Amino acid sequence: MHIYIKFKVIFLFLFFVFLINNSSSQSLEEKIGQMIMVGFTGTDVPDSLKYDIEKRNLGGIVLFASNITNPIQLKTLTNKLKLLSKEKLFIGVDQEGGKVARLNQNNGYEASNSAYYLGTIINREDSTRFTAAKMATWLNDGGINLNLAPVVDVNVNPLNPVIALKERSYSDNPFTVTNHAKWFIEEFNKKGVFTVLKHFPGHGSSMTDSHLGFTDITNTWKEIELIPYKELINKNSIDFIMIGHLYNKNLDSLYPASLSKKVVTELLRDSLKFKGLVISDELFMNAISDNYTFDFAIELCIKSGTDILLFKTNIYNKRSLVGYIIETVSDKVRKGIIPEELINNSYERIMKFKNKFISTVKYAKEILDNENIYLINYPNPFNSETIIKFSLPESGDVRFIVYDALGKEVAVLVNDFLNKGQYVIHFNSKDYKISSGVYFYTIFTKEKIITKKMLLMK
Repeated sequence: MHIYIKFKVIFLFLFFVFLINNSSSQSLEEKIGQMIMVGFTGTDVPDSLKYDIEKRNLGGIVLFASNITNPIQLKTLTNKLKLLSKEKLFIGVDQEGGKVARLNQNNGYEASNSAYYLGTIINREDSTRFTAAKMATWLNDGGINLNLAPVVDVNVNPLNPVIALKERSYSDNPFTVTNHAKWFIEEFNKKGVFTVLKHFPGHGSSMTDSHLGFTDITNTWKEIELIPYKELINKNSIDFIMIGHLYNKNLDSLYPASLSKKVVTELLRDSLKFKGLVISDELFMNAISDNYTFDFAIELCIKSGTDILLFKTNIYNKRSLVGYIIETVSDKVRKGIIPEELINNSYERIMKFKNKFISTVKYAKEILDNENIYLINYPNPFNSETIIKFSLPESGDVRFIVYDALGKEVAVLVNDFLNKGQYVIHFNSKDYKISSGVYFYTIFTKEKIITKKMLLMK
């Protein structure tokens, strides 16, 4: 009895030491880093981007066609990016289909049907699902977890230079748009790729292109353009919405939607009840850069209630764009210009989503030379989350399963072909709604089955 009590006291002491060591919160600068998504030049990870990810806690990367040469190179690139980040990383791409498809016949993939072809010419569920499923497979296989699509702009203006003439809208009927977007989203979600509706509150009626300059939709915008958003929000079908650089004085007489608290917070969040993540359209577009200073645009974008700021590059005035934004925003927070609560709210939404949905498996930085599988987790005992490391001396099919004390399957963490190397899994008990107790984790390979024990204590 005395031995048991002594063991329990030691156990509790170690447990509380673990809690204290893991209770430090993220700094303001690290939280701001998670709110930034950038592109870069080249087909490999530049040193400047490595530093942004490793040291500045950069939250996301957006890839363009110029970053991709073939499927193998894409997979290698995304693996490198994931390895650099201590947090789970958003890796996004614009894969709408048709003319806006970063994965295409020029970099080892295929041409894909446009939204207009699928929604207006064919208008069949099976065709849209087929196209979406094929593209979703490409993204999933390539290590991309976020698609900046579908476009849910209603085809109000058939001469719209950036939407209609590029065949990016499914239809002039908002309910047809809603249906095809829903099918598109479902097929991507099946592959573990999340989607972004765009361009709120609707780009389909515009006469001009926001990439090229100020875009005023005051006299052309129709309220039916909100229908796809309303319908899909009500169905709980969406996780992300992109805000367009679209000025409508009836919605906000001062600022375009992407910089407007009235549009992002009051209309989208408060009125339409959207609870997900809000991402800006690319903030170097001329609709913004021709009319606002860079610092002021960043300030307004964050104050609007936007969670993620999107940029096509990671370099600004020959220095790190990420570093500049973090310094600028931190200074504005400390001066009381930007409420720190907005940073905290966005950071919490981002991390909640990442911890719940983004894959926890990472490829290793180095290939092992030994011939044995090793398997370990730490901390053990753990509270909520533990890190599991394992190595594979040979490539092959791998299953990695967590069981409770009665042998009931709790979680399948891996069921895939993995290359020879080291791997890391972040196992969070909250994701599987399991209680305190003893659990066993088992790795199954062609050659071996190895099981180890871990203790969850909440």
